[in-house]
Amino acid sequence: MLVNFNDILATARRECSAVGSFNGYNYETFQGIISAGQEERQPVILAFGEKYLRNMSLRTAFVLADSLAFKAKTPVCLHLDHCSDMATVFQAIHEGFTSVMYDGSALGFEDNVKNTKEVCRVAQACGVSVEAELGSLAAGERSHEGALTDREVYTDPEAAREFIAATGVNALAVSIGTVHGLYQGRPKLRLDILEAIHAHTDVPLVLHGGSGLTEAEVLSCIRTGIAKINVNTEISVYAIKKTTELLEKEQPHFSELSLNQIGSVKEIVKKYMMFFCSKQKCC
Repeated sequence: MLVNFNDILATARRECSAVGSFNGYNYETFQGIISAGQEERQPVILAFGEKYLRNMSLRTAFVLADSLAFKAKTPVCLHLDHCSDMATVFQAIHEGFTSVMYDGSALGFEDNVKNTKEVCRVAQACGVSVEAELGSLAAGERSHEGALTDREVYTDPEAAREFIAATGVNALAVSIGTVHGLYQGRPKLRLDILEAIHAHTDVPLVLHGGSGLTEAEVLSCIRTGIAKINVNTEISVYAIKKTTELLEKEQPHFSELSLNQIGSVKEIVKKYMMFFCSKQKCC
C-alpha cells in the first residue's frame, strides 16, 4: 500500500533512525527498491525525479509503483523528487503520488516561501506530504541531479525556522556539505550547522547526497535530526558495474539481464537500510 511519509518519518525520529529515499527510473529499480524494503521489513521511500519523466510518465510511474506496492506488508511512499515546476508537482498529486518535493532552492527566499506555501496548501488538502529545500548542494562526480554550475550554499538555521513557519512544509532538505553524485575525496560535513538547524526547527530534516557517505557519517547526521536520506547515484553506479561484469562473462537473455539488475539494486538498497535503521548505534 502506498502512504505519505508523515508517519514514516515521525517514527524514524522517535526511534533515532532514518528512512532511505531511493531513486527509481525504470521497472528494475522500482522492483529492486520495493523488494528490498519488504525483505528487510523496513519502510521505503521510492523517489521518482522530474528528470526521469523522459523514462516514463507520472501516470506510468504511479501505476507501476502502486501495483508493486499493492501486497507490500511494510509502508511504501511514492515521492516526486527534486521538482522545480509547480505544474508538474500538481500533476503528480493528481496522478496519485503520495509525497512531493517542490524544489525552489534556486529562487530567492520570498519566492521559495510563496511557491512552497501554495504547494503545501494543495498537497496537504489531498493527503500528500511535502518536502522543500533551503540552501543548495554542489554537484559531485557522476551526478544525475545537479549541474557543474551548481554552487554550495549552506542552509541558514534562522531562515530554516522562518521558512517552516511560513510554509507549513512537512520536511526540509538542508545543505550541510553533501553533494549530488559521488564525492571527490571525503565530504566535509558541517554538523555544527545541522545542530543549529535541528535546534531551530521541529520537522524531519532531509539529507540529499547520501551516496558514498560512511556509516559513521550517516549516524552522526541521524543523531542530529536527519530522518530521511536520499540515495541515487550509487544505485546507478553499482547496477552498471554488476551488469558490465555479467556481460563480460556471458551474453544472457534480456529477461535474465533484467533480473540481474533487480538483484543489484536490492543489494545496494539493503546496504544503506542496514545502517539507516541502526537505532542502537545512534541513540
